[in-house]
Amino acid sequence: MSPNERLNPSLFKIPMDRIRSGYYSDKYFTRFVEVLKKRGRHASVVYQFFPRQDACIVGLDEAIAILRTCTGRYRDEKKAHRIFQSLLESERKVQSAAYEMDRKESEFAFQTKMDLREQLNDLWEDHWGKIQVKALFDGEMVLSDEVVMTIEGDPTFFGYLETVLLGVMARASSTATAVRKVVSAARRKPILFFSARFDHYWLQATDGYAALKAGAFGVSTDANADYWGAESMGTIPHALISTFHGDTCAAAMAFDECIDPTVNRIVLVDWDNDCIGTTKKVLHDYVERLSANRNTMKKPDLSAIIGPGKGKIWGVRFDTSGSLRDRSVPPQDSNSLGVCPELVWLARKEFDRIGAHDLKIVVSGGFDSEKITLFETLEVPADVYGVGAKLLREKVDLTADIVMVDHKPCAKYGRTKGNFERLSVVSLA
Repeated sequence: MSPNERLNPSLFKIPMDRIRSGYYSDKYFTRFVEVLKKRGRHASVVYQFFPRQDACIVGLDEAIAILRTCTGRYRDEKKAHRIFQSLLESERKVQSAAYEMDRKESEFAFQTKMDLREQLNDLWEDHWGKIQVKALFDGEMVLSDEVVMTIEGDPTFFGYLETVLLGVMARASSTATAVRKVVSAARRKPILFFSARFDHYWLQATDGYAALKAGAFGVSTDANADYWGAESMGTIPHALISTFHGDTCAAAMAFDECIDPTVNRIVLVDWDNDCIGTTKKVLHDYVERLSANRNTMKKPDLSAIIGPGKGKIWGVRFDTSGSLRDRSVPPQDSNSLGVCPELVWLARKEFDRIGAHDLKIVVSGGFDSEKITLFETLEVPADVYGVGAKLLREKVDLTADIVMVDHKPCAKYGRTKGNFERLSVVSLA
């Protein structure tokens, strides 16, 4: 995907009926538009959107998709409100029937829902063509207070959307900014985005897209990859090892036999708190299996079982808890705990000694931009960084202001029209 290419609005699962009805909008914005309509005030304004800190800006394409589908008004708002309330009730019945696996009731409720949606849509007047939107592209770096998007037109058509637009940009930009920091710290080494378990599943598509736009190498769920079809990745989990009674080798063999041949095998090796010893045992068992399959007296060397795809090990992952010291690490102080530089240095030295030169070392557990910077400064031979919870602690706030009214400057004290030179006009059918 080109950096200057926008996602098709149809890719976003926008709840149009709820957004158009103000369901997700702060009440003061819906009332702002209500006052304008009732007073018959149709000014032409310029709205500008900007972050309150330096950021990797993402969420613009989703904001544009919302504007494309929700800029307008209902021809009869009282009738639309009644239909929308009925629609909410029908959606509850659809969910209830689905939960109960009641096919007859589910089909009836779903048909009722679709009929109500059609009625609502018949009342909708699309006014996308009456506004002009300019914006940067997802993934661009911006400075604090730099304008990232503008909307020019009659706010009665879009003013109620401010909450939703700011929200989608804030969430995606927060994730992207955090990811960009670790990507930069990693000095071109791959970053695996493993944050799905730390937030609500509804946010996985947004977070995964933001991570990929910020430079992450891979994501962990299919939902993370939803917006542009990247393939999700994963390693052997602790849960699989536990069901094989803590036998990492048995779990790795089972994984290799059962999972798609194109998937790279990354073995989690910290179960026994002995990353180096466990890795050597897994490698030994793989060689033994390969030797037996070839029915030969001569054992293959390690290079035969290291690499991508089925029958080989692409890499091993160290995920030692920050409260533990791997048994191969000499005890010193708190710097000996968790996945520390000493562990990776010792592992790389031993893997190279036994001929496992191409075996990748994936490190995870408590990594953020600061820890990755430390590893890179010390030239620790980690090949891939897995980063999780700490990527969701970054918070980028965005805000929006009207700065022009009827082609004349009009902004609150302390605010002024920004520089729009980097923005591109958004053109959608």
